[in-house]
Amino acid sequence: MRRLKRDPMERAYQRGYRYGIHGKSQELCPFTQPDVRQSWLNGWREGRSDHWDGLTGAAGLHRLNQVLSAI
Repeated sequence: MRRLKRDPMERAYQRGYRYGIHGKSQELCPFTQPDVRQSWLNGWREGRSDHWDGLTGAAGLHRLNQVLSAI
């Protein structure tokens, strides 16, 4: 059975979240397309917020799974 490609917006959000949770700058966004870039920045903002709240490591990844399941 073939695998379906994952949604590029979801992947961009996840990558942005990971950058944010690790405290990296939003200037490191690798995307140039406006929609995908916005999704990455939304993930980065959530990750940065969780970083400030102390949800790092496994707690942050658990939070990412909760956020993605709500979308």
